[in-house]
Amino acid sequence: MKILVVDDSKAMRAIVKRALSGLDRVAGATIVEAADGKEALGVVQAESPDLVLSDWNMPEMTGIEFLQALNEAGLTPVFGFVTSESTPEMHELAKTHGARFLVSKPFTPASLDEALAKAL
Repeated sequence: MKILVVDDSKAMRAIVKRALSGLDRVAGATIVEAADGKEALGVVQAESPDLVLSDWNMPEMTGIEFLQALNEAGLTPVFGFVTSESTPEMHELAKTHGARFLVSKPFTPASLDEALAKAL
């Protein structure tokens, strides 16, 4: 399994990667990173990840714009948000565009694992 972690914060990417490394569900996964949606779109095209974990608010291309661009390109990895934004409207928008889950920051490895259990 290959996982793409997308966040404009290098520290947050490290936190997500650390949380993933402790989960049996994704044990042995290769983890790649991108700093924004624009970079992530290129990574998806080059690396074909099975799972994308994306922040919502990022420069260049937001998480929801990234998800929309994936849809338009016919690219369909399992997609979920790990974001500090968590309004009901955002949940609905994410779901409408095909996101399988939205995990709110701060999160725990257990809450991330629970979301992955439903999505994978």
